[in-house]
Amino acid sequence: MADIFDVIADGTRRDILQLLLDRSSAGERGTSVSHIVQQLGVSQPTVSKHLKVLREAHLVSVREEGQHRYYSLSSSPLDEIDDWLIPFLDDGADAESELAGATTLTDSAAHAAEVVGRAAASAKHAVASALKKLPGR
Repeated sequence: MADIFDVIADGTRRDILQLLLDRSSAGERGTSVSHIVQQLGVSQPTVSKHLKVLREAHLVSVREEGQHRYYSLSSSPLDEIDDWLIPFLDDGADAESELAGATTLTDSAAHAAEVVGRAAASAKHAVASALKKLPGR
């Protein structure tokens, strides 16, 4: 399996993941290749190539219905990135000692904080992607 960082280093693959996340958040049970092609303005062979890489990294799952394939986000492999990034987001030993004395979050509060953090990161990426598509940028 490819290193998860290599997989998400490609901008088109990140755009596909973002699209799948957005569609999943909107209640969609999968996204067709043709919809991804239409939304991203990338050729079908290019999208298929990137979906294969994402499938091999277990970042997407595929559901077949007749001739059609519907892709969905499988975000659990992204936990590896979270685990790697967390030490870099820490402000050092002082923050660690402050946290040691802090009240521990309940499981539901920790989950809510994780969801909010992921939503904020997703929104930041969506805004950055939208700004890149504006004329004159």
